[in-house]
Amino acid sequence: MRKLHLTLTLVIFAACGPTSRQQDGDILVIGDSVLAWNRSSGGDVGSVIEAELGRDVVSRATFGARISGGGSGFLGSLSIPDQLVAGKWNWVVMNGGANDLGSSCGCTGCEAELDTLISQDATTGAIPDLIAKAQRSGANVLWVGYYQAPESRSFRGCRPFLVDMEQRIAEFARSRQGVSFIDAEDAFDPKARALFAADRTHPSVAGSAVIGRFVAREIARLSAQ
Repeated sequence: MRKLHLTLTLVIFAACGPTSRQQDGDILVIGDSVLAWNRSSGGDVGSVIEAELGRDVVSRATFGARISGGGSGFLGSLSIPDQLVAGKWNWVVMNGGANDLGSSCGCTGCEAELDTLISQDATTGAIPDLIAKAQRSGANVLWVGYYQAPESRSFRGCRPFLVDMEQRIAEFARSRQGVSFIDAEDAFDPKARALFAADRTHPSVAGSAVIGRFVAREIARLSAQ
């Protein structure tokens, strides 16, 4: 993520939470509303990955989910680490961080919160801990970076912190076997309005399809190595 004008609004309705209770499977998707959007129509990122690869995919991504706990209104169902259910997965696809910055520091002066998520040297923090937890189950991990949303008014002040965060995640991925980082904006055209939902922040069904196919191609490529 090099130029970011996004990201997601905090939606905490329980009805929008993950529906599957499966404990083991092939591919698990965890994260926030960018990955969960369009689930009601069967067009979310996880559903696209499943269709593209012909593999079993369980998505527990949730609107408003955060990586680190605490804060006003934070519920267990909105914890991305809690979405990583015990069990064995071949792949865990994940994202997150925007809601942490938006809720905890209001996208202003977020240096401390960013360091809590992932340290400046990209070795410690809540994100490395989450990735390590997934790897302990034997899973490969694919982190999906955010895309640009130039017409969004959500969390604009977070842009430099999110850019920094994803640079650190990419560095962490390069240093750790079985962890990969891909940047959604390498596939997601910010000028294509049809890729955005009405809020100009989240992906439309077409936008989720772009991200899902992008993720599926990367899983296929890495699985063939």
